[in-house]
Amino acid sequence: MGQYIDEFLKYTLSQLRIAVIGDVMLDKYVFGKVQRISPEAPVPVNKVECTKAVLGGAANVAANLAFLHCKVALAGTIGDDENACIFSEIVKHANIESSGVLVRKHCMMTTKMRVLGAQQQMLRLDFEAYTDSTAEEEKYFVSWLQAHIQAGLDGLIISDYQKGVLTPNLTQTLIHMAKKAGILVLVDPKGVDWLKYEGADFITPNIKEVAQCLGNNIENTNEDVVQAGMNIHEQYRVKHILVTRSEKGLTLIRDDGKVWNNAATAQEVFDVSGAGDTVAAVFMAAMVGHLSIQAGLLLSNVAAGIAVSKVGTYPIHQEDLLQWWQQHFARKNQNNHMSSWQEVAEKIKNWQRAGETVVFTNGCFDLVHRGHIVYLQEAALLGDHLVVGVNSDASVRRLKGKTRPFIKEEDRLLLLRSLRCVDEAVLFTEDTPEKVLSVLKPDILVKGGDYQRDEVLGKEFVKSVEIMPFSPGYSTTALVQKIYAVQQKEKQEKEKQEKQE
Repeated sequence: MGQYIDEFLKYTLSQLRIAVIGDVMLDKYVFGKVQRISPEAPVPVNKVECTKAVLGGAANVAANLAFLHCKVALAGTIGDDENACIFSEIVKHANIESSGVLVRKHCMMTTKMRVLGAQQQMLRLDFEAYTDSTAEEEKYFVSWLQAHIQAGLDGLIISDYQKGVLTPNLTQTLIHMAKKAGILVLVDPKGVDWLKYEGADFITPNIKEVAQCLGNNIENTNEDVVQAGMNIHEQYRVKHILVTRSEKGLTLIRDDGKVWNNAATAQEVFDVSGAGDTVAAVFMAAMVGHLSIQAGLLLSNVAAGIAVSKVGTYPIHQEDLLQWWQQHFARKNQNNHMSSWQEVAEKIKNWQRAGETVVFTNGCFDLVHRGHIVYLQEAALLGDHLVVGVNSDASVRRLKGKTRPFIKEEDRLLLLRSLRCVDEAVLFTEDTPEKVLSVLKPDILVKGGDYQRDEVLGKEFVKSVEIMPFSPGYSTTALVQKIYAVQQKEKQEKEKQEKQE
């Protein structure tokens, strides 16, 4: 944690340097209308209206990163046919560095052609040849990655579609190189043998791929997915497993048993092609951009939702996420009325009746700084609504000393209510929030710092407790000390000047 999401979207993304290697493809689409049956055979006649070609496979991962304005380099193999020429032109115009893309003579470009009528997919034609990377190609890919590491690299995405580029030897070599250089590695896997992915920081299978890896069926429930993730951790040395679960959203299981969930947003789905590529790209960008896991899951889920709402493979754009962010956290409080506990409790009940999750956190929030804002944004990401409990002036004096607070309670409330991520702010006069929690009864209680869950006061009034670390280097005390030091320095300089006069 420690990064504003809007700052990440507007500024950080364009500074990230991410390499992608894997099975690159071309996705072609034929759009038309079906109004009759062929007289030659009992098949529909599709009157073609237009065609388009976009990047697919590992190249779609790179396209997602490029349209997010990241600096991206791509490696893989292509053929020397017409589709390969189309692929190369698209890569060039997408501003993707492609020195790692090797041309195989007398080979076809892996291409998926989809025929659609009235936006419904009627047929898919696959043009492909399975050929493992040669020793010479592997050597080139290793030198390609080494050059990017030396030039400066933030992350490596390995996108495996089992078309032959990522042999076990090459995959392990690339992972070891990246880890030795301190670079995060994310793998989008395929197949049943995940030994070649060992050492990766993140692996992003869908639920079907998890089942194939373990060799048994898995129900799409939280319990089954988490257990499957732990089973994979026992078999393979991978730090985090991020499972994409279709309408159930995303679940991430860390090797120490910590679990994060982010539910999908209900919406119309036109095409799931490339959604996994979008998740891999956005989540990796979030991790190397120093967002929290929770924030990374949320952005990945939102991006995947946008991608599947489009017809055909669609790489997410930076503008898509910025627009969502501005709408998601549009200012929620349009008046300065100080709400009572009962008024806020009624709001919370209405939100919960609508199936929405309410998050609560509390604090003094005296001299609000960057650390406070990032903390509140992160807390808000855990649910649909954020309510903040604010210590009264009297309770702040008891907790912090007679010189505090610096900002009076009504001003602190007004400031917090003006934040886009905050739905409501309420005052409480006690030193701890148990009493206000007993009235409000939110769903999630968030505490900052290094608490243990069983130490958190008021936990009996909520469904769950989340512990969130504070941003290092930011505190009200440090800010006050800095202001005092500046004042003292100015005072000394003034006294020195007066003596000279």
